[in-house]
Amino acid sequence: MALFNPSRDQVRQFFFDAWARFLGKQPLSDLEAIALEVMQMHPEYHHVLNAPERYLEQAYFPEMGETNPFLHMSLHLSILEQIAIDQPPGIKAGYQALQLRMQDHHQAQHELMDCLAETLWQAQRTGSAPDTQAYLALIQQKAAIA
Repeated sequence: MALFNPSRDQVRQFFFDAWARFLGKQPLSDLEAIALEVMQMHPEYHHVLNAPERYLEQAYFPEMGETNPFLHMSLHLSILEQIAIDQPPGIKAGYQALQLRMQDHHQAQHELMDCLAETLWQAQRTGSAPDTQAYLALIQQKAAIA
């Protein structure tokens, strides 16, 4: 099975292009339309999206308190795709429970993003594939106590 594994620059260019098409009132693909929703939830990143020549190569250092806007928006897209297809099974119900409890779809997505980031970090740390069951357990725990 081949996975879509774009480079850092391809991911960034995708966001820049979708933003430029939106500003130019050009049609967007389905994925670009979803990305636009994410970009609109984050006005703090608009200055980045408006300056691709400056930010295409920008390095971000978490240890210096810097958030990588492209990683953040990509995690949103990953979560939204997982919810749309309910994969892993149960993520959609977990999201709905979080959304209902928090009354905020954006914050509910951030809660799921924390679970995804933890799962990916654990997989990277152990050199193994992401543990879907552990991921779902984190989601269920957040949904139950959020």
